[in-house]
Amino acid sequence: MATTASAKRSASYLPIVIGLITLLALAAALFYLRRSGNAAEEAAQASAESKAYVKNLELSDVGMKATENFMQQQVVEIIGKLSNRGDRRLQRVDVYCLFYSPEGAEIHRERVPIVQSKAKALGPGESRDFRLPFDSLPANWNQMMPKLVIAQIKFAQ
Repeated sequence: MATTASAKRSASYLPIVIGLITLLALAAALFYLRRSGNAAEEAAQASAESKAYVKNLELSDVGMKATENFMQQQVVEIIGKLSNRGDRRLQRVDVYCLFYSPEGAEIHRERVPIVQSKAKALGPGESRDFRLPFDSLPANWNQMMPKLVIAQIKFAQ
């Protein structure tokens, strides 16, 4: 009987030990992801060279429309054109889209690419149309055009 009692006791500790190991693994993964996310955000900040080049970028024909997707969800699309008036080729351009409440408080910020590295670089004097779909905006959004701010520019080599 002593063997059975000690076996039951050690078996009852097994789920607790497994739970603690799982919890520690999740905590370590969360710490790693938060740390690497902050490092990526810091690395993605606009350089002084990018900030100086912003004056050469022109957003035009910017508009907004709402459509319904196949799941009957409202999709808000920001459409427009980006023109490169400078002398450098651009591999990637990101913008922050800032959405506001009716009271004027920023309630949603999303960083999206309008020129992507997968596509051909945007050369000097070229323009390119863009389309930015948003399907998860807060319900208390003011339904007005968001503010678009250039977040980052990566130059082509």
